[in-house]
Amino acid sequence: MITLIKREIRDHNVYFLGAIILTAILICLTVFMAYNIVYQYDHEDSVTYIGLSLPVIVILMIGFSGMGISQMYTDRTRKISAFLSTLPVNRSQILFARIVTGILAILVVVLPFIIISTVMTYLFAPPIPIFFGMIFDIFAVIFLLGFACYCLGLMTGWTAGKIAPTLGCLALTFILTSLIIVKGFGPCAKGILILIIVTCLIRTWQKFMSTSL
Repeated sequence: MITLIKREIRDHNVYFLGAIILTAILICLTVFMAYNIVYQYDHEDSVTYIGLSLPVIVILMIGFSGMGISQMYTDRTRKISAFLSTLPVNRSQILFARIVTGILAILVVVLPFIIISTVMTYLFAPPIPIFFGMIFDIFAVIFLLGFACYCLGLMTGWTAGKIAPTLGCLALTFILTSLIIVKGFGPCAKGILILIIVTCLIRTWQKFMSTSL
């Protein structure tokens, strides 16, 4: 299993690199925004930083979808699973290794933000427990959103078509990201994302297990 995960990371390292770069940009914007609010009392610039961060978040979510599409489409066109099936692994292990790789790519984004946000909360925010609850809710939704976009990519990447499924997945990713921005980070958003994740994973599992390699 570890070998399969390492192979997936190596084959899709460009997505990890992109996630690291975009995460660094978001962290910089977040730090500047916090500095302006706490020390400069400049809320107009803070709104500007938030506006700049939104396109970066959308690009990240599209990247997660693209990673799922790339994993499945590359497998189908290059017969990677057919080759791996000749080794002592089964389809379940192959698919599970891909999902774990996608989760690792999402954690590359989420974990640094959790650390930075926790540090800034201790430094700048008053000692009110509600702030830490808000941080948990925000990053739980961000993780679920990234995973939902990734699962959409997995589901559409195994289809026979090329352009139409990919464009449809990217459009759904954009709509989903916009929906979460509108709905916020509450239980409703979490419920929607979990439902999408479960549906996509079940459909991907059925297609991957039943389709000839």
